[in-house]
Amino acid sequence: MKVTSHRLLFVGLGALIVLLFMADLALGSVSIPLGHLIDVLGGREGDQAYREIILNYRMPKALTAMLVGAALSVSGLLMQSLFRNPLAGPDVLGVNAGAGLGVALVTLLASGAGGFLLGLGSWGLVLAAILGAAAVLFLVMLTAVRVPDLVSLLIIGLMFGYVGGALTSVFQHVSNPDTLKVFITWTFGSLSAVSWSMLPILLLVVVLGLILSFTLIKRLNVLLIGESYAKALGVSVTTTRYLILIATALMAGGVTAFAGPITFIGVTVPHIARGLFKSWDHRLVMPACVLVGAGLMLVCDMVTQLPGLGGNTLPINSVTALFGAPIIIWILLRRQ
Repeated sequence: MKVTSHRLLFVGLGALIVLLFMADLALGSVSIPLGHLIDVLGGREGDQAYREIILNYRMPKALTAMLVGAALSVSGLLMQSLFRNPLAGPDVLGVNAGAGLGVALVTLLASGAGGFLLGLGSWGLVLAAILGAAAVLFLVMLTAVRVPDLVSLLIIGLMFGYVGGALTSVFQHVSNPDTLKVFITWTFGSLSAVSWSMLPILLLVVVLGLILSFTLIKRLNVLLIGESYAKALGVSVTTTRYLILIATALMAGGVTAFAGPITFIGVTVPHIARGLFKSWDHRLVMPACVLVGAGLMLVCDMVTQLPGLGGNTLPINSVTALFGAPIIIWILLRRQ
């Protein structure tokens, strides 16, 4: 009975994703009738204005939302499983701060290599964020070799984040207003910044991270019992830790590079997934995180483009925080 209910729940989540995806394409500052939406998706000739809005603006944004939600949710699940901390998220490694520092170096000190990358437009910001995230990942991996204690590794990762944030603040203080505006806009996060040309690369990064994560399911389930038990079963805790760090950095760093820093999704969704399936088994929780994360980001994307905003969109980072923070508070109060 329990297996059947889990299957029905997965089917329900899948159907909900399809409905939310269609709604995200139809709703916005310009509402698109369902008939026109079906015509465009079916490849039939329709209203050219609707076709342009759907195919060149809303569809890449909706696909990006699904990738971002899935990647950040699984990253948060990996971090919570590794550190056994229900409030751990993909940003505890400092990878997001490293990506932000890379973008700050390019936008706020636009000279030399920074000026060259800034001249590449959106691709320049992506490359800068990737380099910054990779640099922090390298430091975290070096630290993990010398620090076997998970609590110490968690604190060191947070310190890397604080250092990156402090350096970014210094660069903001000495920059001119024009470059500062570019950086501030990036910190808001944006799903629409990912174009069709960027989407395949983001898809590749997220898929590689998800594949690596799913290969770790058995190890993660063993780690739930305890590291000593895992070692007794022949599971290499050190190797598992490195693979978790790599998968998390790959997904969180890639998402931050392409869409900017997006908070609370990675912390919130694993709790929702566990609550829906009433289980800590990663065989259920991890695919549930993919579906719930994708659906929640589609909802947040719809909220950013509510009618009545005069064609403007809300920052996605603010919307995810408004969704995520009350859920975390509710979880903590419920546990009390």
